[in-house]
Amino acid sequence: MPEGCPAGDYARITELRVNDPAAIARAWQARTTRPVARDDGRLMIVAADHPARGALAVGARSTAMNSRTDLLDRLRAALADPGVDGVLATADILDDLVLLGALDDKVVFSSFNRGGLAGSVFELDDRMTGATAAATAAAKMNGGKMLCRIDLDDPGTVSTMAACAQAVDELAAHGLIAMLEPFISSRVAGKVCNDLRPDAVIKSVHIAQGLGSTSAYTWMKLPVVDEMERVMQSTTLPTLLLGGDPADPDQAFASWEKALALPSVRGLIVGRTLLYPPDDDVSSAVATAVAMVR
Repeated sequence: MPEGCPAGDYARITELRVNDPAAIARAWQARTTRPVARDDGRLMIVAADHPARGALAVGARSTAMNSRTDLLDRLRAALADPGVDGVLATADILDDLVLLGALDDKVVFSSFNRGGLAGSVFELDDRMTGATAAATAAAKMNGGKMLCRIDLDDPGTVSTMAACAQAVDELAAHGLIAMLEPFISSRVAGKVCNDLRPDAVIKSVHIAQGLGSTSAYTWMKLPVVDEMERVMQSTTLPTLLLGGDPADPDQAFASWEKALALPSVRGLIVGRTLLYPPDDDVSSAVATAVAMVR
């Protein structure tokens, strides 16, 4: 486990939220910011936007992400590695981190659509219930991320696509990155499952990269699948590889390392694999991923 911060730190956050909620906006404005790309053009981003969709499990641990303070401990341990460029999360988590001073000189992506709650009948009608482009720009973040699951048998898909297209345009108007995470999805025994066959991923890329009236600021967030070289021939957009929730972290690391050699792959954007490794050694898992990216 990462070393927990003193209990007073988290108590202080609650006190500020009660007595001085404007402290959050001040902290965002006082934060030291940085551009997305630096000299090597590579990115190592830690993701933590799962809880807001009700997705609290990590592998067989169904309640792994129940504790917010434990998650913050793990995020702070990850962000303390100088090779970690930044974080993707919902506003509640990002606001905690900025108050803790953990986001100075870090790349920050906000999470836009969390309406598709895990296991719900409306899961694929994934509306924008999180961040907005205006709020992302006001906080001087670097961009926003959208999940775009496409099920040809679910009418909720078109609402999600329309919302993502609008968000792409709104972020572009502010000169901010729109990070799209597309999947071809379907319900199997009532559960939404993503099709990770190469041709399905390729199709999802083509659909997603056409959303909005400009692609100038659009990036892809894609899974590592078989025939990744062929998959990456489907786009010229900068791409970050997602980690998912693999059963075998060592196998995941090996697949990332191979895919990172592809030209349009610019780095990793990984959450549970690094924040909740089997041995709970967050710093070691993060250091392994950083070494691959760099």
